[in-house]
Amino acid sequence: MIRSSKLRQSLDWPTVFIYFLMVGLGWLNVYAAVYSPDNVINIFSWDINSGKQLAWIGTSVILIIVVLVIDYKAYDSLAYIIYGAMILLLLATLILANPIKGSRSWLELGAVRLQPAEFAKFATALAVSKFLSSVNLRQQNWQDHAKLVALTLLPPFIILLQNETGSALVFGAFLLAYFREGMSPLILIVGTVAVALFISTLLFPKLYLVIVITVGLGLWLWANQRILMRKWPLILMIYGASIGMIFSVDFFVNNVLQEHQQNRIKALISPEADPRGFGWNVTQSKIAIGSGGFMGKGFLEGTQTKFDFVPEQSTDFIFCTIGEEHGWVGSVIVIGLFVLLLTRIVKIAERQKSVFGRTYGYCVASIIFFHFLVNIGMTIGLAPVVGIPLPFFSYGGSSLWSFTTLLFILLALDANRKQDLTR
Repeated sequence: MIRSSKLRQSLDWPTVFIYFLMVGLGWLNVYAAVYSPDNVINIFSWDINSGKQLAWIGTSVILIIVVLVIDYKAYDSLAYIIYGAMILLLLATLILANPIKGSRSWLELGAVRLQPAEFAKFATALAVSKFLSSVNLRQQNWQDHAKLVALTLLPPFIILLQNETGSALVFGAFLLAYFREGMSPLILIVGTVAVALFISTLLFPKLYLVIVITVGLGLWLWANQRILMRKWPLILMIYGASIGMIFSVDFFVNNVLQEHQQNRIKALISPEADPRGFGWNVTQSKIAIGSGGFMGKGFLEGTQTKFDFVPEQSTDFIFCTIGEEHGWVGSVIVIGLFVLLLTRIVKIAERQKSVFGRTYGYCVASIIFFHFLVNIGMTIGLAPVVGIPLPFFSYGGSSLWSFTTLLFILLALDANRKQDLTR
């Protein structure tokens, strides 16, 4: 009873409030996405996604209680065990799952379907936080770096074997948390430049890019001649890698990527090239959001979403419903809620007394930020359609359970931070 009272007093209630507000708004928009004026079904009906989502919300409340009741030290001491169990579950999914849209990523338990890849995110966050709490990232040797890379990349490697590219890409978000713990910013810079160069190669002539890079590098070296004298082998390697990447992108896209992955890139670069084919999702999504105008058409008044112009409108493209029915104002409110939530999470992470708690907090922020950025980006044509949900808004039990567990483990650690004075 005393522990329960202390937990209620120390719990970060503003974050809890934001969570339930987002989940509630998500539930209403799931109903709006599946609502049909010609066949009105009660929002609580199990026959539609909103009724099922309400059940997932109810079970999430139970999950929250369980996460908070468990001794917070267990998340640190059992981190590797939870991670190992999740790896086994991912491997089992490869064998036991039935193919759904070409992907073997769903386990069916009667009427319930769960996607283990969603739960692998918080399991990996726990494991890497445990590892980084035992070493100094600034002073690691190559063996420690190799262990961290292995911990991070093993889950997405198995997920890729399940043909679930979007879920695998999320694990790249962990780099942001590693950067906070002392990882060289060069890795982030190189990664960002590589992505920009990849996209630029698809948009502009190769010769033009080679000239721009060569001239730009030459001007920079002319202004920093001392760096050239000391770092010329590294500079030459980076220059060669950049030129090599420019001339290898086409081969990678056309010969390595599968057809549906190629189409996602084509839809990002030029959706109007095939508006009824690979560009359909993005084109209809932008039409739906744009049609909402400033104030939106009103709750349950959307037309693009009601008549199934936008595929996966209650899951991956739930933001289309928000944009169409609530317009620019509603979209800004939702984006503002995510910014507020992420700000709270970072604040919570920074006040942790342990490296484990702080690292885990940044892992939570990085994962949610990646989902938020890519999901909204793909609905407005600024990111490829990779099939990842909008946290707390998209329909789906696996997604909601995963993000709920991810967030409330952090809140449990935060509520007990004063008891952990190790750094």
